[in-house]
Amino acid sequence: MHGCVWTGFVARPRRVAEGEVPESETIRRAQHGDPEAFERLYRLHSRRVYSVVLRMVGNPAEAEDLTQEAFLQLFRKIHTFRGDAAFTTWLHRLSVNVVLMRLRKKTLPQTSLDEPADNEDETSGPKRDVGAEDPLIEGSVDRVHLERAVAELPPGYRMVFLLHDVQGYEHNEIARIMDCSIGNSKSQLHKARTRLREILQDRARDEARQQRLEASEKTGSRD
Repeated sequence: MHGCVWTGFVARPRRVAEGEVPESETIRRAQHGDPEAFERLYRLHSRRVYSVVLRMVGNPAEAEDLTQEAFLQLFRKIHTFRGDAAFTTWLHRLSVNVVLMRLRKKTLPQTSLDEPADNEDETSGPKRDVGAEDPLIEGSVDRVHLERAVAELPPGYRMVFLLHDVQGYEHNEIARIMDCSIGNSKSQLHKARTRLREILQDRARDEARQQRLEASEKTGSRD
């Protein structure tokens, strides 16, 4: 990379004007070690990368750190980008892998990705497709409540849920990313959704109880 040493980017508050160098040319220049090209890629994609990372870790400060790590990896690996997939897709996968590597290093999993499904035999055919969409979760709660509930999931459950239901990965892709079987990916997703329903239902009951209490207090104050 022509002896360049990447030390991190500082975002500059300006929009990319129309008529600037096309992104494909920016990528080519970055592959040849052009620091201004790297800076432009950072401006174009850092918010999206930060958003992806924040959903996965739930901590803004850690998300900032991991975003910088993702772009450090971009600096090191951009020469491997061949254009077989869209650059945004390639960068997205790189960012997800950065998060997974960090989580594997700093925490012991609360739930094993290789534990078998409870009372399930993958070859016998489950009664329901544990990888199918869950109407009890999707569209049933507002985004803030759902994100808070997701943050309470054990790491293994949370990762599979985010990769599948938020990021749109297929189970075979998740299995490769997280080094587990497809069956275990589906099992983890099923367990994550079950736990999410429990968390959301508990919160709904708590809110209903609080509303009844407030209504009762208002009625009592008028008497």
